[in-house]
Amino acid sequence: MATLHSSFSFPSFSLSLKKLINPSPKPTSASFSSFLIYSANLNRLPAMNSGSVPQQPVRSASSTVYKVPDMETDQMDRVAEQAFQRYSSSSANRSGNGVAIVWFRNDLRVLDNEVLYKAWISSQAVLPVYCIDPRLFGTTYYFGFPKTGALRAQFLMECLADLKKNLMKNGLNLLIQHGKPEEILPSLAKTFGAHTVYAQKETCSEELNVERLVRKSLKQVVLQSSPEQPNRSNSILSPKLQLIWGATLYHIDDLPFYTSSLPDVFTQFRKAVEAKSTIRGCVRIPKSLGPPPSIDDWGSIPSVDQFGLHLQNVSKGMKFIGGESAALSRVHEYFWKKDLLKIYKDTRNGMLGPDYSTKFSTWLGSGSLSPRFIHEEVKRYESERLANNSTYWVLFELIWRDYFRFLSIKYGNSLFHLGGPRKVELRWSQDKNLFESWRDGHTGYPLIDANMIELSTTGFMSNRGRQIVCSFLVRDMGIDWRMGAEWFETCLLDYDPCSNYGNWTYGAGVGNDPREDRYFSNPKQAQTYDPEGEYVAYWLPQLQSLPKDKRNFPGKSYIEQVVPLKFGNTNRNQNQQRAFPARKTNFGHRQTKGQRR
Repeated sequence: MATLHSSFSFPSFSLSLKKLINPSPKPTSASFSSFLIYSANLNRLPAMNSGSVPQQPVRSASSTVYKVPDMETDQMDRVAEQAFQRYSSSSANRSGNGVAIVWFRNDLRVLDNEVLYKAWISSQAVLPVYCIDPRLFGTTYYFGFPKTGALRAQFLMECLADLKKNLMKNGLNLLIQHGKPEEILPSLAKTFGAHTVYAQKETCSEELNVERLVRKSLKQVVLQSSPEQPNRSNSILSPKLQLIWGATLYHIDDLPFYTSSLPDVFTQFRKAVEAKSTIRGCVRIPKSLGPPPSIDDWGSIPSVDQFGLHLQNVSKGMKFIGGESAALSRVHEYFWKKDLLKIYKDTRNGMLGPDYSTKFSTWLGSGSLSPRFIHEEVKRYESERLANNSTYWVLFELIWRDYFRFLSIKYGNSLFHLGGPRKVELRWSQDKNLFESWRDGHTGYPLIDANMIELSTTGFMSNRGRQIVCSFLVRDMGIDWRMGAEWFETCLLDYDPCSNYGNWTYGAGVGNDPREDRYFSNPKQAQTYDPEGEYVAYWLPQLQSLPKDKRNFPGKSYIEQVVPLKFGNTNRNQNQQRAFPARKTNFGHRQTKGQRR
């Protein structure tokens, strides 16, 4: 969903990391697919419905940039400090020995981070590490798009900078290393004698493969035995990899079924967990997490040009601020300062401006924000202000996010295959020119073009917009849905593989959807969600001079339409429409045989 989503210093331990570990090489520029005309400038599509909701008033079309959250750095720091005080603990007892490494992955936060807590409780010193893996800046599997575009890369660097700052406030630091985790972590474990590497458990195959490689490499490290574990001649002491579940609202161990028996229909899943499962409270982190090891050089936050990317400043639309402090501030701003939670269900289908929806997905994707923290804040809001359909609906959307995470375990790589989890056999086009018209916002349909331009300009698109552009690509154009999914992977700030590919299979009719082949009528969507053309005029200034009722239907005043709409009559029963004609394929890429990732 677009709104909530789209593994020390011991007193006597003072060693120079520079002397013990090879300096980190600078990352190299990724080689991108030759068909891309330009380098990228840089959720979820939940259950698709077409119910009408009122659109919030918006400013007239301009080049306004909305900062999200709308706070200065010192204000965000104060909000974050208040949250830390509320959700931290001074009563935790530390009983461990030695050094534990925290391998940060997609959990770039301090609050409600069980990985960090368990590493602290099991050790005398914690070494937090983030590995800037060059594979993150490679290319997507089928079509060779940039795996991480410039806007998300910049957002990620902001997340790391904020994590480093918050760790330092709590007595630690963040070691930044360039390279593959399976090479960096064993070297660190050997250098510092770390008994365990703690990390958040992931579910998709690329991430699972890295976990396997790290575990295998750690087994090659031989540690000196501790007094508590005397070395025996027939045993070898190696660091362990301890993976901890922490990305979902409902813990995987609390589900009322095994993931292999996960219901294939979301409503069945939701009703089961709501009736039989309990959401755990946030893990209370100690107020002091130190000391860290003594390290000469903790590393610095790189700039995006080190990855062969060119940073583009957001010139209009929403500029999202990366990091846990910004995430906590957005929750505070949306719930408490602006009091928007009470009307969320009525405004969530908006498309323009920062406040029609929570925008929490932007930080959930990087793990800068915990879904359990959102749950506790919703419950606090319900207790102190009011409880209604809107407060519930925020949690409802988080359950959707959980569903796709658990679904990725059940169905594995089929989530990335052409036929999806249901192995549907349909003919798809990979027409390069048609796809590029969609990608670049040159389809001739203002609502499609405005959404795609917003995506490439800001790294974000509304939930409603994602549904509309997905339907247009797969239904009206007949284009291979994986091309759209991989382009979203490139662009979205809130990208995570489970929500992104889960929703694209859903939207393409190859996922688990009891109503297959939903069709989103472009004219109907425009009439319902942008009736005065405010949104399209904002992103397509050439339409501003047209009468409001003509902006979404400009005729020859706008560029020529690249394809006719499959179902132009908005009164049709759209749920019964299906089948897409094949067009000539002119992409020379791998097809569906074989395994992704």
